[in-house]
Amino acid sequence: MSPLDIGRRLIAQAQHIVVFTGAGMSAESGVPTFRDAGTGLWAQFDVSQLATPQAWAHDSELVWRWYAERAAGVRATEPNSGHHAIAALARDRRAAGGSVRVVTQNVDDLHERAGLDEVCHLHGSLFAPRCDQCSRPAALDAALRAELSACPACPGRVRPGVVWFGEALPIHAWDYAEAAFDTADLVVVVGTSGVVHPAASLPETAALRGVQVIEVNPEASELTRVNLRIKTTAAEGLPLLFA
Repeated sequence: MSPLDIGRRLIAQAQHIVVFTGAGMSAESGVPTFRDAGTGLWAQFDVSQLATPQAWAHDSELVWRWYAERAAGVRATEPNSGHHAIAALARDRRAAGGSVRVVTQNVDDLHERAGLDEVCHLHGSLFAPRCDQCSRPAALDAALRAELSACPACPGRVRPGVVWFGEALPIHAWDYAEAAFDTADLVVVVGTSGVVHPAASLPETAALRGVQVIEVNPEASELTRVNLRIKTTAAEGLPLLFA
């Protein structure tokens, strides 16, 4: 029996599935990943100048423009067949009385545009700008403007809605993710390197309590407790796995 056949059997048997996605999930839509050698965003740009609170304090206009350009670039892409396969599985499982909960490390909105109405963004979202002082949410279209915006409620400025290096994950997102993994009877990990913590601890912890973990990735991640590895991309593999 092939890994894909074994994966289909595990999917069919599961009631409450968590799909945990990383940058590889959106790569086939044209969204750049972060760590690929030579082509990843951090191979081309200095993290300290763009993705830290200190960078924002030093040159907020530069940081804002970079994220606004990233948001515009994401908006020019489309969800791939892997995103649509996850959304279809969620609809089918809900109709059967089960659940599919998506926890993502991605800051794009491709899961939502594929039809998911509930996505946990562990690292924030390009499309959730907020005030840098009072955290008041800003209008979504502010994320696409090239100019900085002032907060209407306080002296602060609207900042990108992503989690920067040195910042804690959003408490509500982390609590949601932990609850999802705690109640899952199957975890499907898609397109993540497994090196970013604490996010990478979630599937590992689930595996420790006996939950089966399937990984869909062209290359093996750094996750050590994976029961089944399917070596393919999200867009190619997920429609077949979830068929």
